[in-house]
Amino acid sequence: MAEERKDDTVLEHIRRLAAEEERLYAEGSPSDEDRQRLGRINVELDRCWDLLRQRRALRDAGQDPDDAEPRSADTVENYRDS
Repeated sequence: MAEERKDDTVLEHIRRLAAEEERLYAEGSPSDEDRQRLGRINVELDRCWDLLRQRRALRDAGQDPDDAEPRSADTVENYRDS
């Protein structure tokens, strides 16, 4: 049960980031600062989704989902290039 609460915490962080991203886009033409923030949000969202996938994979394999570790931005962003 505690495992699912940790998943919920990650999901809540994803929701907050997505809401901020939506708000920044809704404001119209983003400033340079907004574009930088949007870039950081996208990386953080990728890292969160990756962590959640790791947790689910460990759980499905009968292992401890708490063994999942957030991966670096470089690692997660380079998945696209693989």
